[in-house]
Amino acid sequence: MKQIVIVTESRRGLTADLAVLLAGRGINIETLDAEEVAGTDVVTLTVDQYNRALTVLRDAGYPAVTEDALVIRVRDEPGALARIAVELKEARVHLRSLRIIRRGNGWGVVAISTDEVDAARAALHGRATPD
Repeated sequence: MKQIVIVTESRRGLTADLAVLLAGRGINIETLDAEEVAGTDVVTLTVDQYNRALTVLRDAGYPAVTEDALVIRVRDEPGALARIAVELKEARVHLRSLRIIRRGNGWGVVAISTDEVDAARAALHGRATPD
């Protein structure tokens, strides 16, 4: 799965500005995670028109970068994320992010971002979906 990450100086209204910009170009936001950390905004999103969104964001001056994420399906139950995190920890895989992107019917879909994609896939025993 491809996701877009924007890291920029924190400012009010960033999420609204991004949403309006993409909506104005007919691009649907599928997932969005926005956080502020020590004066820096980090926005991670997936969209229905990935290449177009990346171009629109960059043309508007946003420092948008691309990131691949492994996507896995897990039972929606206590301990499911703990098991994933432990498997990755034991394989010494460093995580940039781990996000629940969907839940329903007893299952969850989790996106995992790391520079060590092959090691993460091996640690998760083939549970990751194809990119």
